[in-house]
Amino acid sequence: MAFDRMTRRDVLRATALTTAAGATLSAPAVHAQATTTLRCGFWDHWVPAGNGAMRELCAEWGEKNRVNVQVDFITSVGNQNLLTIAAQAQSRSGHDILSFPTWEPAAKYDLLEPLDDVMGRLTAKYGPVNAAAEYLGKIRGKWVAIPAVSGTQMKPACVRFDLLQEHAGIDIRAMWPASNTRGPGADTWNWDTFLVAAEKCHAAGVPFGIPMGSFTDAVDAVGAIMASFGASMMDRDGKVTVQGNAKLKTAVEYLVKLSRFLPNDVWAWDDGANNRALISGRSALVFNPPSAWAVAKRDAPQVAEKCWTVPVPAGPEGRFTPYLPYFWGIWAFSRNKGPAKQLLEFLSERSSAEKQTNTSNGYDIPPFVSMNNFEVWAKEGPPQGTVYNYPLREHHNATASIAMAPAPAEFAVQAYQQALNTKVVARIAQGGETIDQSLDWLHRELTNIVRGG
Repeated sequence: MAFDRMTRRDVLRATALTTAAGATLSAPAVHAQATTTLRCGFWDHWVPAGNGAMRELCAEWGEKNRVNVQVDFITSVGNQNLLTIAAQAQSRSGHDILSFPTWEPAAKYDLLEPLDDVMGRLTAKYGPVNAAAEYLGKIRGKWVAIPAVSGTQMKPACVRFDLLQEHAGIDIRAMWPASNTRGPGADTWNWDTFLVAAEKCHAAGVPFGIPMGSFTDAVDAVGAIMASFGASMMDRDGKVTVQGNAKLKTAVEYLVKLSRFLPNDVWAWDDGANNRALISGRSALVFNPPSAWAVAKRDAPQVAEKCWTVPVPAGPEGRFTPYLPYFWGIWAFSRNKGPAKQLLEFLSERSSAEKQTNTSNGYDIPPFVSMNNFEVWAKEGPPQGTVYNYPLREHHNATASIAMAPAPAEFAVQAYQQALNTKVVARIAQGGETIDQSLDWLHRELTNIVRGG
């Protein structure tokens, strides 16, 4: 676990330890007392400068509001962040504010402070957040966590535009330029076109790097493809919808076909394997945030300068982009809920969000649709504009995708953690089952989840 401690002043810390226990304030009009200490546990960013932005923002807010803000950065390596959340939930003690990965707000909703007041003010100012963030953060009718900027990512297609043009005849930059317009051929960027291109690039020795195992990149990509075919496995009421589901069967058939044109070992790939495939020059396309391109810029600049991020292809039911958000939550047992709410509101303001996104080289995605126009995505390079189409933009006609939605979160998270959507494909492509046998297995697994509650 990686921790970086930050305090405003040592003397303030000493004073705060003896006096902070009863300090709570309403947000946002009243300043906290100078004796208030606010403990925050944020995600330890993959982009090191991302931590610096959070430190600076917390220090700025703490100085202005006379609050002693202590910041720890907790790594997700080895699931240390999940272990920290579980330990604090059990002991009913720890940080006031924590970063919660995708499914944790739903898992801990009864231990989290409702944040409808904060979200009400933010949405009044900036408009709605994307629907996927609301699905995960608004549980049983109330907001229990704020959709975070830091750590939240999309996973569109990062394309080696030279290889795709050479081997598949697709000029992807012309289709999706660094502007709010579609180019020639953009309407043909669908899963049928994608399958043909995958076959051609596979034959040329630069196959698409799409994981098909049990890690998040695989589950998210397969979930988005299924969504674009209108294929869900469970409805929002928790009813299993596998049997007789023609759209699900069509989506699985497509994924089996696609898998034949991917590297043979994608069934065992972890979340770093697709990055390595792109950076090494062995792949013409991956689904990933700009982190893979950013590492290539550092380690393989000849690869990075040939990368271009574009929306994922569209399916019969639309275009769905894999989305993996973080959230900021306040424990219900925190004694500093007022200042904690104030700080989270400040971190979500447009200027604060833009600082986080800029510092992470465009990696961090704000949840508010109105903030998908930060200048950083147009300016980053080389080549300039390479990540312009990373955030969802109006001309994409795309929706943020959460694998296993619209199932109730308590069931969806179990299906997600077990990677049921990729396993149903693997049982056919790798295990030799028929599609009907595999779908029967999927029906049983989901039924057991529902029965187990």
